[in-house]
Formats: sequence, structure tokens, C-alpha cells
Amino acid sequence: MQTVIEYTKTIFYAVLIAAVFRTLFLQPYYIPSGSMKETFLIGDFLFVNKMAYGYSRYSCPFAICPISGRLFGSEPERGDVIVFRHPTNGEDYIKRLIGLPGDRINLSDGVLHINGEPMPQTAAGQFSEPYARQSRTGMVPRCATRSGNPEECLKDRYIEEFPESGGHVILNIADQSSDNTPVYLVPDGHYFFMGDNRDNSIDSRVRQTFGGVGMVPFENLIGRAEWIVFSSSGRSLLQFWNWRSDRFFKAVQ
Repeated sequence: MQTVIEYTKTIFYAVLIAAVFRTLFLQPYYIPSGSMKETFLIGDFLFVNKMAYGYSRYSCPFAICPISGRLFGSEPERGDVIVFRHPTNGEDYIKRLIGLPGDRINLSDGVLHINGEPMPQTAAGQFSEPYARQSRTGMVPRCATRSGNPEECLKDRYIEEFPESGGHVILNIADQSSDNTPVYLVPDGHYFFMGDNRDNSIDSRVRQTFGGVGMVPFENLIGRAEWIVFSSSGRSLLQFWNWRSDRFFKAVQ
């Protein structure tokens, strides 16, 4: 009986320590969609730094932390890749921070404008991925072009630069309505996000009433993505032949 009690206490303390660590320091996050390609691929596993912006009720599982606003809060920077709680559907999303409070954001012919200034884009070749049903989502990737190889899907690749954070990769698939938007004014205490896979991302360009992200309140930010620690394109982690070893312990840019 004493042995059972000791095992139970050990398990309880281990779970408690893991829960505290996950709440206060690092949270694992799995990439379920292609909206942040090529920065993230479906099947990437990340560590999210929860200390980066302080803590809110969304720092705890099921938003159970009895916190109003944020504790030890610090402002995010444009270009940060952030996990946040969707303002209406309760799911966790990951996108790149584009607009800060008071910013005016719009796209014109696919070029991002911040406060009337276009952000430089430099062509950087093409992003290639298999043209096949992605096992983890059941979806076939959208392509800008098809190469001579019927199994290859290509997207146009660009380096977009922010004055504050330097360059990051974005992808373009085709000309579409989301490449030309009205001007969005970011309210106080809110942020504007977009996916790096610009033509395949439901983000702040789409109103929440239409299933989009809209403007995200500061308290909904959970943490900043720091490292890809593991990546696999297969359905099972045991399928080592589907591991992407070149993405292990890769810093997020």
C-alpha cells in the first residue's frame, strides 16, 4: 500500500511540475495547417516562449487563470511569430505580427503597406513541395505553377522586409482578392496578423463575422514561437523515414 501511495505522489508531482512549466515557460505547439509555409510546415513541433509578453488568462489551459488583462506584460514587436487565442472560436492560431496599435494596414497588388509605406519584397525563387495529399490534413496543396514533374507543386517565393526585424519569407500562389484590401486601422490594445503563405491564410484581413481572425486583443497573445524542435510529414511519429531532420532545433525567423 505504501508503494502505491509513493507512486501516486510521484506521478502527481511530476504532472504538477510539468503543468507549471508549461504555463509559465515553454508550451509545445503543433502546426496543423499550411498557412505559415515556408516558415512552418505541417507536422512541425514548436516551443513557444510564454514569458515573452507576460501572462493572461489564456496562459493557462482552458483559460482558467484568474488574471484580468496581463501580468508582467511587454509589448510584442512587428515581425514576431505569435501563438494567440482566436477572439471568437477559442482555438489557438499562429501567425506573424504585422500591425501594431494605431497602424494603418493594407495590401495593394500583393504588396504590404504599413502607414502608407510599402514593405520591400525581393523575388527569391520558388518554394517546392510534393503535389500530393498531405497526410496530416487530407488536403492537396495549392500551387502557383506546376513544373515538368507532375508530383511537384511550386509557389513564388519572396523576402519581405520590415524596418524593425529584417526579412522573412512569404509565398504567393496567384492574384486574388486578398491581394488588394481596404485600409485597416488597428485599434488600441489590438494587433493585426497575417500568415506567411499569403494566399492560403485566414487571418486579420478577414472579419471575425466571416470566420476570420480580425483584430486580436493583447490579452489573447499566448507566446512567441522560438524553435522548431521536431518535424515529421507522416501520420505517426514512429515513421522515422518521414522525419525532416534538417528542421530539428531550428530557430524561428
